[in-house]
Amino acid sequence: MSDMTGRVCLVTGATDGHGRAVALELARRGADIVLLGRSPEKSRRVQEAIANESGKRPEVLLCDLSSRAEIDRVASDYLASGRPLHVLINNAGQVSQTRQQNADGIELTFAVNYLASFQLTLRLLPRLIESAPARVVNIASDTYKIASLDFDDLMYEQGYSFMRAYGRSKLAMVYFTIELARRIDGRGVAVNAVDPGPIASNIGANNPGLAYRIMGPVIRSLFPSPARAARTALLVATDPRLAEVSGAYYRSQKRRAHVLDFDAETSAQLWQRSVELTGVDL
Repeated sequence: MSDMTGRVCLVTGATDGHGRAVALELARRGADIVLLGRSPEKSRRVQEAIANESGKRPEVLLCDLSSRAEIDRVASDYLASGRPLHVLINNAGQVSQTRQQNADGIELTFAVNYLASFQLTLRLLPRLIESAPARVVNIASDTYKIASLDFDDLMYEQGYSFMRAYGRSKLAMVYFTIELARRIDGRGVAVNAVDPGPIASNIGANNPGLAYRIMGPVIRSLFPSPARAARTALLVATDPRLAEVSGAYYRSQKRRAHVLDFDAETSAQLWQRSVELTGVDL
Protein backbone atom coordinates (compact mmCIF):
# COMPACT_ATOMS: atom_id res chain seq x y z
CA MET A 1 0.00 0.00 0.00
CA SER A 2 1.52 3.31 -1.13
CA ASP A 3 1.87 6.08 1.45
CA MET A 4 0.23 9.26 0.08
CA THR A 5 1.07 11.54 3.02
CA GLY A 6 1.60 15.09 1.81
CA ARG A 7 0.04 14.44 -1.60
CA VAL A 8 -2.99 16.51 -2.65
CA CYS A 9 -5.55 14.53 -4.65
CA LEU A 10 -8.60 16.02 -6.36
CA VAL A 11 -11.39 13.58 -7.23
CA THR A 12 -14.38 14.61 -9.34
CA GLY A 13 -17.72 12.89 -8.92
CA ALA A 14 -16.63 12.00 -5.42
CA THR A 15 -19.99 12.00 -3.63
CA ASP A 16 -21.00 8.45 -4.54
CA GLY A 17 -19.88 5.08 -5.85
CA HIS A 18 -16.47 4.72 -7.44
CA GLY A 19 -15.35 8.32 -6.80
CA ARG A 20 -16.22 8.15 -3.12
CA ALA A 21 -14.40 4.83 -2.75
CA VAL A 22 -11.27 6.19 -4.44
CA ALA A 23 -11.30 9.35 -2.29
CA LEU A 24 -11.78 7.38 0.92
CA GLU A 25 -8.91 5.00 0.25
CA LEU A 26 -6.59 7.83 -0.74
CA ALA A 27 -7.45 9.58 2.53
CA ARG A 28 -6.76 6.36 4.45
CA ARG A 29 -3.31 6.34 2.84
CA GLY A 30 -2.65 9.84 4.16
CA ALA A 31 -3.49 12.01 1.15
CA ASP A 32 -5.08 15.44 1.46
CA ILE A 33 -8.34 15.05 -0.45
CA VAL A 34 -10.29 17.60 -2.45
CA LEU A 35 -13.80 16.40 -3.29
CA LEU A 36 -15.44 17.99 -6.31
CA GLY A 37 -19.21 17.49 -6.37
CA ARG A 38 -22.38 19.20 -7.51
CA SER A 39 -24.68 18.73 -4.52
CA PRO A 40 -23.83 20.67 -1.33
CA GLU A 41 -25.76 18.20 0.84
CA LYS A 42 -24.17 15.06 -0.63
CA SER A 43 -20.74 16.66 -0.60
CA ARG A 44 -21.03 17.52 3.09
CA ARG A 45 -22.22 14.01 3.96
CA VAL A 46 -19.30 12.41 2.15
CA GLN A 47 -16.89 14.92 3.64
CA GLU A 48 -18.01 13.94 7.14
CA ALA A 49 -18.01 10.22 6.35
CA ILE A 50 -14.46 10.27 4.96
CA ALA A 51 -13.26 12.36 7.90
CA ASN A 52 -14.79 9.87 10.35
CA GLU A 53 -13.48 6.78 8.53
CA SER A 54 -9.97 8.01 7.70
CA GLY A 55 -9.17 10.77 10.18
CA LYS A 56 -8.48 13.10 7.22
CA ARG A 57 -11.09 15.79 6.57
CA PRO A 58 -11.41 16.51 2.83
CA GLU A 59 -11.92 19.92 1.31
CA VAL A 60 -15.07 20.33 -0.80
CA LEU A 61 -15.33 22.18 -4.10
CA LEU A 62 -18.83 22.64 -5.50
CA CYS A 63 -19.13 22.59 -9.28
CA ASP A 64 -21.67 21.60 -11.91
CA LEU A 65 -19.46 19.85 -14.44
CA SER A 66 -22.06 20.30 -17.17
CA SER A 67 -21.29 24.03 -17.13
CA ARG A 68 -18.27 25.51 -18.88
CA ALA A 69 -18.54 28.65 -16.73
CA GLU A 70 -18.66 26.63 -13.50
CA ILE A 71 -15.55 24.65 -14.45
CA ASP A 72 -13.68 27.86 -15.22
CA ARG A 73 -14.74 29.29 -11.87
CA VAL A 74 -13.70 26.33 -9.77
CA ALA A 75 -10.39 25.95 -11.62
CA SER A 76 -9.61 29.65 -11.17
CA ASP A 77 -10.43 29.40 -7.47
CA TYR A 78 -8.15 26.39 -7.05
CA LEU A 79 -5.26 28.04 -8.87
CA ALA A 80 -5.71 31.21 -6.79
CA SER A 81 -5.53 29.18 -3.58
CA GLY A 82 -1.88 28.34 -4.25
CA ARG A 83 -2.39 24.71 -3.21
CA PRO A 84 -0.30 22.07 -4.95
CA LEU A 85 -2.00 19.31 -6.94
CA HIS A 86 -0.35 15.94 -7.25
CA VAL A 87 -3.18 13.70 -8.47
CA LEU A 88 -6.26 14.62 -10.50
CA ILE A 89 -8.82 11.84 -10.91
CA ASN A 90 -11.43 12.65 -13.55
CA ASN A 91 -14.12 10.29 -12.31
CA ALA A 92 -17.43 12.15 -12.74
CA GLY A 93 -19.85 10.61 -15.19
CA GLN A 94 -23.50 10.33 -16.07
CA VAL A 95 -25.87 8.65 -18.50
CA SER A 96 -29.08 10.05 -19.98
CA GLN A 97 -31.82 7.76 -21.22
CA THR A 98 -33.01 10.50 -23.59
CA ARG A 99 -30.92 13.12 -25.34
CA GLN A 100 -30.34 16.23 -23.22
CA GLN A 101 -28.26 19.37 -23.63
CA ASN A 102 -26.41 21.55 -21.17
CA ALA A 103 -26.77 25.32 -21.01
CA ASP A 104 -24.12 25.66 -23.72
CA GLY A 105 -26.11 23.49 -26.15
CA ILE A 106 -23.79 20.49 -25.88
CA GLU A 107 -25.11 16.95 -25.56
CA LEU A 108 -25.04 16.28 -21.83
CA THR A 109 -23.21 12.94 -21.69
CA PHE A 110 -20.40 14.22 -23.91
CA ALA A 111 -20.23 17.44 -21.87
CA VAL A 112 -20.00 15.80 -18.43
CA ASN A 113 -18.12 12.60 -19.21
CA TYR A 114 -15.51 14.06 -21.55
CA LEU A 115 -15.44 17.81 -22.14
CA ALA A 116 -15.51 18.60 -18.43
CA SER A 117 -12.39 16.48 -17.93
CA PHE A 118 -10.68 18.10 -20.91
CA GLN A 119 -11.43 21.60 -19.64
CA LEU A 120 -10.67 20.99 -15.96
CA THR A 121 -7.44 19.12 -16.67
CA LEU A 122 -6.05 21.77 -19.00
CA ARG A 123 -7.03 24.58 -16.62
CA LEU A 124 -5.29 22.82 -13.71
CA LEU A 125 -2.33 21.56 -15.74
CA PRO A 126 0.02 24.42 -14.79
CA ARG A 127 -0.45 23.52 -11.12
CA LEU A 128 0.08 19.81 -11.82
CA ILE A 129 3.33 20.63 -13.62
CA GLU A 130 4.45 22.88 -10.76
CA SER A 131 3.67 20.04 -8.32
CA ALA A 132 5.40 17.32 -10.36
CA PRO A 133 5.78 14.44 -10.14
CA ALA A 134 2.03 14.37 -10.65
CA ARG A 135 -0.60 12.14 -12.24
CA VAL A 136 -3.88 12.46 -14.10
CA VAL A 137 -6.17 9.43 -14.00
CA ASN A 138 -9.06 9.49 -16.48
CA ILE A 139 -11.90 7.09 -15.76
CA ALA A 140 -12.81 5.51 -19.07
CA SER A 141 -14.71 2.35 -20.01
CA ASP A 142 -14.46 -0.56 -22.42
CA THR A 143 -17.71 0.75 -23.91
CA TYR A 144 -15.43 2.89 -26.08
CA LYS A 145 -15.17 -0.23 -28.27
CA ILE A 146 -18.77 0.14 -29.47
CA ALA A 147 -18.34 3.82 -30.30
CA SER A 148 -17.13 6.08 -33.07
CA LEU A 149 -16.36 9.78 -33.40
CA ASP A 150 -18.62 11.26 -36.07
CA PHE A 151 -17.44 14.85 -36.35
CA ASP A 152 -20.43 15.72 -38.54
CA ASP A 153 -22.77 14.80 -35.66
CA LEU A 154 -20.61 14.74 -32.55
CA MET A 155 -23.57 15.71 -30.35
CA TYR A 156 -25.86 12.88 -31.52
CA GLU A 157 -28.56 15.11 -32.93
CA GLN A 158 -29.47 12.06 -35.00
CA GLY A 159 -29.77 8.46 -33.81
CA TYR A 160 -29.20 9.07 -30.11
CA SER A 161 -29.03 6.14 -27.72
CA PHE A 162 -27.69 6.34 -24.20
CA MET A 163 -25.19 3.51 -24.73
CA ARG A 164 -23.78 4.97 -27.93
CA ALA A 165 -23.53 8.41 -26.35
CA TYR A 166 -21.83 6.96 -23.27
CA GLY A 167 -19.44 4.93 -25.40
CA ARG A 168 -18.57 7.96 -27.52
CA SER A 169 -17.78 10.02 -24.42
CA LYS A 170 -15.43 7.27 -23.20
CA LEU A 171 -13.79 6.88 -26.61
CA ALA A 172 -13.09 10.61 -26.54
CA MET A 173 -11.63 10.19 -23.05
CA VAL A 174 -9.22 7.50 -24.26
CA TYR A 175 -8.13 9.63 -27.21
CA PHE A 176 -7.64 12.59 -24.85
CA THR A 177 -5.51 10.49 -22.52
CA ILE A 178 -3.16 9.35 -25.28
CA GLU A 179 -2.98 12.79 -26.92
CA LEU A 180 -2.39 14.73 -23.69
CA ALA A 181 0.30 12.26 -22.62
CA ARG A 182 2.04 12.84 -25.95
CA ARG A 183 1.76 16.64 -25.78
CA ILE A 184 3.15 17.00 -22.25
CA ASP A 185 5.74 14.24 -22.38
CA GLY A 186 8.74 15.07 -20.21
CA ARG A 187 6.95 17.64 -18.03
CA GLY A 188 6.54 15.41 -14.98
CA VAL A 189 2.83 14.60 -15.30
CA ALA A 190 1.76 11.03 -16.10
CA VAL A 191 -1.63 10.72 -17.81
CA ASN A 192 -3.40 7.36 -17.93
CA ALA A 193 -6.90 5.96 -18.42
CA VAL A 194 -8.66 3.33 -16.34
CA ASP A 195 -11.67 1.12 -16.91
CA PRO A 196 -12.89 0.18 -13.42
CA GLY A 197 -15.23 -2.43 -14.89
CA PRO A 198 -18.87 -2.82 -13.84
CA ILE A 199 -19.69 -1.10 -10.56
CA ALA A 200 -22.58 -1.37 -8.12
CA SER A 201 -23.40 2.34 -8.28
CA ASN A 202 -26.20 4.85 -8.66
CA ILE A 203 -25.13 6.10 -12.09
CA GLY A 204 -28.23 6.76 -14.13
CA ALA A 205 -30.39 7.39 -11.08
CA ASN A 206 -31.34 10.76 -12.56
CA ASN A 207 -33.27 8.95 -15.30
CA PRO A 208 -36.97 8.55 -14.65
CA GLY A 209 -39.07 5.59 -15.67
CA LEU A 210 -39.47 1.88 -15.24
CA ALA A 211 -36.17 0.87 -16.86
CA TYR A 212 -34.00 2.37 -14.15
CA ARG A 213 -36.36 1.28 -11.36
CA ILE A 214 -35.80 -2.28 -12.57
CA MET A 215 -32.13 -2.11 -13.54
CA GLY A 216 -30.88 0.05 -10.66
CA PRO A 217 -31.36 -2.59 -7.95
CA VAL A 218 -29.98 -5.29 -10.28
CA ILE A 219 -26.82 -3.26 -10.91
CA ARG A 220 -26.32 -2.58 -7.21
CA SER A 221 -26.84 -6.20 -6.20
CA LEU A 222 -24.88 -8.05 -8.89
CA PHE A 223 -21.96 -5.79 -9.82
CA PRO A 224 -18.72 -5.47 -7.81
CA SER A 225 -18.68 -2.99 -4.94
CA PRO A 226 -17.21 0.48 -5.54
CA ALA A 227 -14.36 -0.35 -3.15
CA ARG A 228 -13.37 -3.35 -5.24
CA ALA A 229 -13.80 -1.51 -8.54
CA ALA A 230 -11.63 1.35 -7.24
CA ARG A 231 -8.51 -0.80 -6.99
CA THR A 232 -7.37 -0.16 -10.57
CA ALA A 233 -7.65 3.63 -10.32
CA LEU A 234 -5.83 3.53 -6.98
CA LEU A 235 -3.02 1.46 -8.48
CA VAL A 236 -2.55 3.90 -11.35
CA ALA A 237 -2.80 6.92 -9.05
CA THR A 238 -0.35 5.73 -6.38
CA ASP A 239 1.96 2.87 -7.39
CA PRO A 240 5.59 4.12 -7.44
CA ARG A 241 6.38 1.65 -10.23
CA LEU A 242 4.00 3.54 -12.55
CA ALA A 243 5.39 7.01 -11.88
CA GLU A 244 6.73 7.39 -15.42
CA VAL A 245 4.10 5.38 -17.28
CA SER A 246 1.93 7.68 -19.41
CA GLY A 247 -0.57 7.31 -22.22
CA ALA A 248 -1.65 3.85 -21.08
CA TYR A 249 -5.00 2.15 -20.42
CA TYR A 250 -5.63 -0.15 -17.46
CA ARG A 251 -8.36 -2.64 -16.65
CA SER A 252 -8.44 -5.16 -13.79
CA GLN A 253 -5.16 -3.67 -12.52
CA LYS A 254 -3.42 -4.67 -15.75
CA ARG A 255 -2.15 -2.52 -18.58
CA ARG A 256 -3.86 -3.18 -21.89
CA ALA A 257 -1.82 -3.16 -25.08
CA HIS A 258 -3.14 -1.74 -28.36
CA VAL A 259 -6.15 -0.13 -26.74
CA LEU A 260 -7.60 1.38 -29.88
CA ASP A 261 -6.78 1.80 -33.53
CA PHE A 262 -5.27 5.18 -32.75
CA ASP A 263 -5.40 7.65 -35.60
CA ALA A 264 -3.35 10.83 -35.25
CA GLU A 265 -5.62 12.81 -37.57
CA THR A 266 -8.73 11.84 -35.61
CA SER A 267 -6.97 12.70 -32.36
CA ALA A 268 -5.92 16.11 -33.65
CA GLN A 269 -9.44 16.82 -34.92
CA LEU A 270 -11.00 15.82 -31.59
CA TRP A 271 -8.51 18.04 -29.75
CA GLN A 272 -9.35 21.02 -31.92
CA ARG A 273 -13.10 20.53 -31.51
CA SER A 274 -12.62 20.21 -27.76
CA VAL A 275 -10.68 23.47 -27.68
CA GLU A 276 -13.50 25.19 -29.57
CA LEU A 277 -16.14 23.79 -27.21
CA THR A 278 -14.33 24.55 -23.96
CA GLY A 279 -12.23 27.60 -24.71
CA VAL A 280 -9.02 26.07 -23.32
CA ASP A 281 -5.83 24.77 -24.89
CA LEU A 282 -2.26 24.01 -23.86
